[in-house]
Amino acid sequence: MFRTLAIAAATATLAVPAFAEGHSVDLTATGDVAEGEKAFRQCISCHVVQNEAGDTLAGRNAKTGPNLYGIIGGKFGMVEDFRYSDINQLASEMDVVINEEVFVVYVQDPTGYLREITDDNGRSKMTYKVRKEEDAVNLYAYLASIATNPEAATDEGS
Repeated sequence: MFRTLAIAAATATLAVPAFAEGHSVDLTATGDVAEGEKAFRQCISCHVVQNEAGDTLAGRNAKTGPNLYGIIGGKFGMVEDFRYSDINQLASEMDVVINEEVFVVYVQDPTGYLREITDDNGRSKMTYKVRKEEDAVNLYAYLASIATNPEAATDEGS
C-alpha cells in the first residue's frame, strides 16, 4: 500500500512543470537515520559520500556509482566526471528534484523509474534494488543527515 502511495506521489510530483525559481521543494526526511546508516552498508561497494574537501563521510573509495554527496535536493546526473547511462542523462534533463518520494521509488527500481519518467527503453547502470521500502526511506534520512545539498533543509530523521 505504501509503495503504491509513494509511486503515486512521485508521479504527481513529476507531472507538474519544473519548479520555478523561488519555489521550494519539501526535503523532509521521515526515516530513521541510524537504521539508514545500517542500510547504507549495502551501498558501499559502489558508492561513497565524500564532501568538497575530499573528506569521506560514508562508504569507502568506491567509484562504480557516483559520489552521493549533495544528492538530496539535487538532480539526476549532477556528479561531474561520472559516466552516467544514456537513460540517466535523459533523466537529468527532466529537472526532477531528488526528494524522499523520488529517492524511495528510484532505489527500489532504478531502471523502471527512469523508463517511466523519460519514456525511454534504456537501462540504468544501477542494477541493485533496495528490497524494503522502509530501508529506502531510512537510506534517504541517512543521506539527508550527512550529505545534503547546501541549499536543502532537512529534518534529520524524526
